[in-house]
Amino acid sequence: MNALASGFDFKEIQDKVSLHLRPWHRSFQFWVRAADIYTGYKVHRARLRGDKNDVVVKVQHPGIQDLMMTDIRNLQAFALYIQKTDIKFDLFSVTKEMEKQVCPRTIQGYVEKMFENALRVTSIKAVPMRVLVMDYIDGVPILNLGDEMAKRGINPGGKMATSAKQNILKSLTLAYGQMILKTGFFHADPHPGNILICKGSEVALLDYGQVKDLPDQLRLGFADLVLAMADSNPVKATESYRELGIDTVSNCKNEQQEMLRLAQTMFDTKLPPGVEMLQPFSEDASIKKIGVQSFPEELFSVLRTVHLLRGLSVGLGINYSCAEQWRPMAEEALYNAGRLKGILFEL
Repeated sequence: MNALASGFDFKEIQDKVSLHLRPWHRSFQFWVRAADIYTGYKVHRARLRGDKNDVVVKVQHPGIQDLMMTDIRNLQAFALYIQKTDIKFDLFSVTKEMEKQVCPRTIQGYVEKMFENALRVTSIKAVPMRVLVMDYIDGVPILNLGDEMAKRGINPGGKMATSAKQNILKSLTLAYGQMILKTGFFHADPHPGNILICKGSEVALLDYGQVKDLPDQLRLGFADLVLAMADSNPVKATESYRELGIDTVSNCKNEQQEMLRLAQTMFDTKLPPGVEMLQPFSEDASIKKIGVQSFPEELFSVLRTVHLLRGLSVGLGINYSCAEQWRPMAEEALYNAGRLKGILFEL
């Protein structure tokens, strides 16, 4: 947090950290300045005394939680109104999930459940109620990737750049697939500011201030939906809706096909041929034909993740299907749960 922007000085921040990190608060040696970490988000860079590695200390703004809860209450009232009059989608459940994420929660130890692949995660040093301490990771923000390539004399449209972009997107997609489908525990704040590109095109996910732990019922139900989308199977997609607890109402003749199309709009990254950007509320959109009366709150973070991946794929100029890449992990999850037999998949 930026001491100047937050309205209190650096000494006050140190006192706040000391209050919430007792009894080992004296082990921190702070730099005397707020540092622009990663994408310009103001947090503090510090170092454990006697250690050579830096850490990032994120301090909650005094009073910000009450302010955010007020905003969310207003948003909930607006959501209830607009979903009755205009958008036929359960927006209220989305705001309820936002409310959960704003509430303080301890994630110390959860990182042990994380995935093993090409991505790095920020290790959690301490998670008191209003202070988050994480490893400092050096890298290039993904939004600055093009500028970094230009500095190094790399043609953004050349083979080397295209290969690097494909590897980055694949690593990120597989990481989220493993988190969501294999463990159900995943990073739930997936915006570009929390993604760094490190040496060797290694990808780092930052800031585990928001996480999500999907119940097995939803995790396996989503695995079924992934297979339905990858196979373009409208019957299976419709069955997956019911399993996930997504209640819909239809006013169209080809209901099952529109259900599949809506699922792909919400939970897959692939764009139709000739389409550069999806317009989910256009006149021809599936949401205009299939109303979503009830949407599980926990799936909102999955929805956000897919839309992050789609946005990155558009920005990187790579059209691909995350459902197709997630297919082996979905099959493995269902097989391990005893719901698939005789299926071969890559471990």
